[in-house]
Amino acid sequence: MAKLKASKRSKKLTIKIITLFPKFIDEFVGNFGIVKKAIKKKLLEIKPVDLRKFGINKRKTVDDTPYGGGVGMVLRPDVLQKAIESAKKSKVKGKKSKVILLSPQGEPFSQKMAQRLSKYDNLIFVSGRYEGFDERIRKFVDEEISLGDYVLMGGELPALTITEAVIRLRSGILGKDESADKESFSESLLEYPQYTKPEIFNIGKKKLQVPKVLLTGHHKNIEEWRKKEAIKKTKRRRPDLLHI
Repeated sequence: MAKLKASKRSKKLTIKIITLFPKFIDEFVGNFGIVKKAIKKKLLEIKPVDLRKFGINKRKTVDDTPYGGGVGMVLRPDVLQKAIESAKKSKVKGKKSKVILLSPQGEPFSQKMAQRLSKYDNLIFVSGRYEGFDERIRKFVDEEISLGDYVLMGGELPALTITEAVIRLRSGILGKDESADKESFSESLLEYPQYTKPEIFNIGKKKLQVPKVLLTGHHKNIEEWRKKEAIKKTKRRRPDLLHI
């Protein structure tokens, strides 16, 4: 299987999240360790785009009742379109950009998708609320992504989840660029078992010991063991990931 390596780019990644709750995004940006470090090193910028600022009339309305009847409210396409265009205007000229609609109807998110998105320098996430989007907004986005077959209250958590998965693959954001290569799904496999001290962990009368091969210092044997264990774990827990 082809190995998905972390992106070796060192350019700054700019992520904009169109949301009705910009403070939710600010809280994440201001308090999350890896994100804070990446921003400090000028490798990352995350900006919430307040959808309410593009609302119509004095009340800054962003939604309305659905045509044909039904419960809930639907986000207006004219309001969303203005927010998207505003987010696109301030992107750095010449850098690759992508507008992503977060929706349960989108393509399921995966590590392979994170790898592809990590090659972009500008990502714009459109996160919604209420009963969803007016269908016509899909004409203004590049692709649609879903976190899975379930419904959340809004797109903020999916946006932040994808953001974390993507930024970890950018050069300089993790302690070592190669660390992202060794994790679950990097080779369409779950990660191999990890162990640390104590060497022997006593649970009642049971003694749980670290596999001896990990204590030998023989790097080739350790790598072979890890590969075999990763395949075994994947076959047992996620056989759908194996294409053999």
